[in-house]
This record gives sequence, structure tokens and C-alpha cells, in this order.
Amino acid sequence: MGTSEIFLIALTIILAVPYAVWRLARTDAHAPLVVVQIVGGILLGPGVLGAVYPAAYGFVFNPQVMGALNGVAWWAVMLFVFAAGLELDLRQAWENRGETIVVAGLALIVPLVLGGAAAALVLRGPGWIGAAGTYPQAVAGIGMACAVTALPILVLLMEKLGIFRQPLGDRLLRYASFDDVAIWGVLALILVDWHRVGRQAVFLAGFALAAWAMRRLIARLPEADRWAVAMVWLAATGFAADWSGLHFMVGAFLAGAVLDGAAFSLARRDSLREVLLLALMPVFFLSTGLRTQWGAGLGGTGALAVFGMAALLLVASVAGKLLGVHIAALLLRWPKGEAGVIGWMLQTKALIMIIFVNVLLDRQIITAESFTALLLMAVASTALTVPMVRPRLARLALAR
Repeated sequence: MGTSEIFLIALTIILAVPYAVWRLARTDAHAPLVVVQIVGGILLGPGVLGAVYPAAYGFVFNPQVMGALNGVAWWAVMLFVFAAGLELDLRQAWENRGETIVVAGLALIVPLVLGGAAAALVLRGPGWIGAAGTYPQAVAGIGMACAVTALPILVLLMEKLGIFRQPLGDRLLRYASFDDVAIWGVLALILVDWHRVGRQAVFLAGFALAAWAMRRLIARLPEADRWAVAMVWLAATGFAADWSGLHFMVGAFLAGAVLDGAAFSLARRDSLREVLLLALMPVFFLSTGLRTQWGAGLGGTGALAVFGMAALLLVASVAGKLLGVHIAALLLRWPKGEAGVIGWMLQTKALIMIIFVNVLLDRQIITAESFTALLLMAVASTALTVPMVRPRLARLALAR
């Protein structure tokens, strides 16, 4: 068979297997399709499918096919991060800045501290810090991964629970939007390359000027042209950020965040997110699964160590997020029950956290073993969200 035929076989597997599991096993009440797709990417990777059926794995996911799939994955995730940046509504967050800063700040800082403390303990052993990473970088990166809230997946789960564009949903979006900016800001600091600091200064100065010009240009264009120009802007910003050493993901987020989301119709933004999740992001999940490592670099008990680190980080992440939100609830005197709902909803990680740790792995700040533990933690925390929130949301509705 030619490369194009094998590519289409691989694409069929990537799209069909998670959907079939999701639909036939009826996992939606506990794990939405996106979570099943992430797990599917792990299972289709070298650590599971490659270990059980090495010949079939090598035939389907050969280097030529993987080169094509990686190209699709890079563009898919750039579009996704760009769309997440567009969804930021910092104006609303600023209008309610007192409450937003208290809640978002505590919901970010407490899990970051607990996750960083857990990482500081584990990373003293060998095999967790990447070849180009330092101990402080790895601790900060893993701590921030424990604090992440995935804004696009939060929207997806709010739609499922019927609170999207409701008062409670609007508050959740404010808190998550504020944290999104902090997350990408911390990532940019972690990635600062003192050998390229001149390039990074040039990028930031040029980007500030270009962003001002782009906002003015977008406002004067009809909507059909706005989307076309935005795609060019996204590709160019991604290239410039990567050239400077900050990574193209940082550029993709900045490209969306500086634009006025209101200039792009809500229906088109929703459609873009749905198409990305359905048609393109599964390829990114597979490429993520291919990067998992089940402890080969940690010795004979490597797999147990990976799962142990994942469990420790899950506890730190969940406990930190819930503790932070409950402290905010006491300070702001929220009604009984709200802190539990909001704390668990902000626990949603999945895509943004996976993208975040992909960047850490790309820059060799963490190893594949650390990456795998963080990936498992992200899947578990996201899968817990709906079953933990649904009964709390029902009790909150009754209390009101």
C-alpha cells in the first residue's frame, strides 16, 4: 500500500475507535467523547498497541504516516488554542475584578503550591527532569499543570450540565479566563531562553505593534474576511513565537487572546470549536499518546512510579482547587453548596493542560515519564468532573 492509503487507514482508526467506545459503552455520563479520545490516543500509542501488536503498529503508524499526522496535529492544536484565546472575555472579568481576582487567584495559587510541593518531592529522584530542564523549571511547570483549568472543555461540560450562558456559567468563565492568562504567562516565563532573550524581546515588541494594527484591521473587514485574515495572523504569530524560542503554542494563544472575540460571530466560534473537537483534535490526541512512556527510564518499577506520581499529582490538584475555592467562598460569603460546584468545575483539565505539558516535553523540561503521569492525572481529573458536579448542582438548585 502507498503512504496515502495507510494514512487513511490510520485516520479511520483514530476517528472510529474512540467514537465506537463512547457510543457503545455509553460513557457520556462520566466521560465525554473528548476524554475517551484522549484515552484512545494513549491506548493506540507504542506503550499499549505497539507493545501488544508491534507488527501491525509499525505498519500503520510508520514514519511517513506519522509525519503527515503530526502536521495535522500541529495545525489542529494551534487552531484550538487560538479559539481558546478568542473565547477570553477579560472585559467582563475586569468589570467584576474584585470577586474574580479572589476566586481565580486562590483557585490557581493553592493547587499550584500543592502541585509544586508534590513535584519538588518526586523530582529529587532521577528520570523526571528533561535534558534541557532545571529543577525549578520542572517544579514550576508541574505545579502549574496541577492548577490549569481547560476553558474549552469547561464550556463543553457546562453545555452538558445546562449551565452554559447562565449566571453560574458566566462566573465560571470569568474565573477560568483570568486563570488562562496566568497559565500562558507562567509558561512564557518558564520558556525564557537567556541565549535567545534578544529574539524574545524583538518578538514581544513586534507582536505588541502588530496586535494593535491587527485589531484595527479586523474591525474594518467583513466577517468572512476576518476569519481568512485571522488564519494568516495565527500562522505568522506561531512562527514568530517559535523563532523567538517561546514555542508556537504560546504564539497561537496570544494570536487569539489579543483579538476582540466579539468581532467573530458566536455561532461561527461555536462551530469552529465543534469541528475541531470532532474532526481534527483526535489526531492530536494520538500524537500525544505516542509520546507516553511507561517508566523505561526509571528502572524496574518504572510503571508503578509513573502511576504513583499521577495519583499524587491528582490528589494535589483536586485538593488544591477545592481548598482554594472554599477559602474564596468563605471570604465572599457564598451560599452553601456553590463552592463544591465551582471547585469541581474548575478542576476540568484535559486539553489545555495536555497542550501545556506537550510544550514542556517539546522543550525537554520534563521527561516522557513525567509527561505520562501528568497526562493520566489530566484524564482522571476531567473524568471526575461531571459525576462529582451533577448531584451537587441538583442540591444547589433545590436549595435555591
